[in-house]
Amino acid sequence: MIPPDELGIKGEKIAVGYLKKEGYQILECNWRYDHKEIDIIAQQGNEIVIVEVKTREGDYFEEPWEAVSTRKIRNLVEVADAWLNLRKIDLETRFDVVSIIFSDDVNYELTHFPGAFIPPVN
Repeated sequence: MIPPDELGIKGEKIAVGYLKKEGYQILECNWRYDHKEIDIIAQQGNEIVIVEVKTREGDYFEEPWEAVSTRKIRNLVEVADAWLNLRKIDLETRFDVVSIIFSDDVNYELTHFPGAFIPPVN
């Protein structure tokens, strides 16, 4: 069993490697704003991609992506807005989820959900 902190870090590293392999440019990792965090900020063409990484081990009760709650979505949108404003970036923004399930310390299944959710309108 992988300790929870290590599991998250390991999952994020795998997600970064996957996204790079798929042609994404990684702009930031673990970007924080007001005690909230975006796991990965990437760019694909003319689109900014905000990526939430959810990692679990084989003995889970729900799919990792199901753990992205309404509150988490609001937080991601808030932090993404802050990042875009700070960088003065005016590009389309998409919110993805990368789900990683480890069957043991080495083997895993990765699922990428592009456009996993549409930001709520305030």
